[in-house]
Amino acid sequence: MSNNLFKQIEKKSKVKKEDLMNLAKSIQGKNLKDEDNLRKLIKDIAKMAGKEVSKEKEQKIIDAVKKDKVPKNLDKFVK
Repeated sequence: MSNNLFKQIEKKSKVKKEDLMNLAKSIQGKNLKDEDNLRKLIKDIAKMAGKEVSKEKEQKIIDAVKKDKVPKNLDKFVK
């Protein structure tokens, strides 16, 4: 990922590159199709960003990930 992308993410979310890198390391090797892993990841990201995620939205995110409906190109997703 480019530094420009990290700058865009930080500007929009106030989440620092270092925190994102630590999060990425924490999920390496984990099955992201597993609902428990996904729920923990969603909660961790929400906490980092200082946002609340409703149970309904959490379930929509989980369903999207499990069905591979998450954008592969994060550059376009962040803009």
